[in-house]
Amino acid sequence: MNEIMPKEVIIVGGARPNFMKIAPLIKELKNQNIKYKIIHTGQHYDYNMSKIFFDNLGLPKPDFFLNVGSGTHAVQTANIMIEFEKVIQKERPKLIIVVGDVNSTVACALVAKKLFINIAHIEAGLRSFDVKMPEEINRKLTDQIADYLFVTERSALINLKNEGIDSSKIFFVGNIMIDNLIGNLEKARVYNYYKELDLISGSYGLITIHRPSNVDNKKDLKKVIEILNYIQSKIKLIFPIHPRTRKNLKKFNLEIKLNKPNIILTEPLGYLEFLNLMINAKFILTDSGGIQEEASYLGIPILTLRKNTERPITVEKGTNTLIRNDLNELKMYLDQILLNSYKKGQDIEKWDGKTSQRIVKIIKDKVLKN
Repeated sequence: MNEIMPKEVIIVGGARPNFMKIAPLIKELKNQNIKYKIIHTGQHYDYNMSKIFFDNLGLPKPDFFLNVGSGTHAVQTANIMIEFEKVIQKERPKLIIVVGDVNSTVACALVAKKLFINIAHIEAGLRSFDVKMPEEINRKLTDQIADYLFVTERSALINLKNEGIDSSKIFFVGNIMIDNLIGNLEKARVYNYYKELDLISGSYGLITIHRPSNVDNKKDLKKVIEILNYIQSKIKLIFPIHPRTRKNLKKFNLEIKLNKPNIILTEPLGYLEFLNLMINAKFILTDSGGIQEEASYLGIPILTLRKNTERPITVEKGTNTLIRNDLNELKMYLDQILLNSYKKGQDIEKWDGKTSQRIVKIIKDKVLKN
């Protein structure tokens, strides 16, 4: 049995996508007998609301729950920093691991840096080059102060080099989201959640839309509804609706514009339920980042309602196409999908289910032995 490392690692999560990246990392830390603790900032969900997600992913209960809740970017980031600092001053870990690009990511990285604690950033170097996206600011600032930058694709290596990051800090390890996907694929296949919704495998489209650029402005949201109404005239749709999207449909009185007979609306789903819907879908329409990666790995056609992506490998080698919120582009690619003539994806380098192993080996060799 491996010797237990004397120094503790603290892993930070604040939003649902974070926990999908944390789950395989925790499994590998356990395998290597490395001490760790989990901090849930409560940025998007309190623990009780996200418990189903933790249960789906096999995650232990967080050691610390900060319960910061929602607010403006400034308020939320400040509250996370205040509460996180209290924990870290007591714990004094050897390493803080942050993932992704949410406010929790940059807030906790800033606190750690000022307390002279090593920072590892998983999913470093991804860039949309759109500074109107708050996530882009979070990514760039976190990468500037991180000590260990773990990247998912080669474009990220180029981005970090162009930003002057020391190459000795950068590690191309692959995509930890894919570790999680591979680890849960068999469970999701036998779940058959799609049958509970009276859906037929390969005969429906799956929708996720939540970004401010698509739902916070009435004109943009009307364009999205126009797209959905067109698609549902061709194929049944399942739409687990984000709270932000539902709120704005009501706010702009646009619910009545949505042709619901061929669109099934649900509340946000647990990970296994959603993954089961993904693997049985004909295609996916989204504005999410992580879903672009998962669909590309699974070989499922995916159309993204954005003009840019921080994950260009999903377009270059995956099954992703950016269509902005343009109905004419949607029509062209949807026809290809329905006629089975849409592009096929290719294997993507190091998206092999072994990313967490590579990350933990680096942490053991370069952080915990010092």
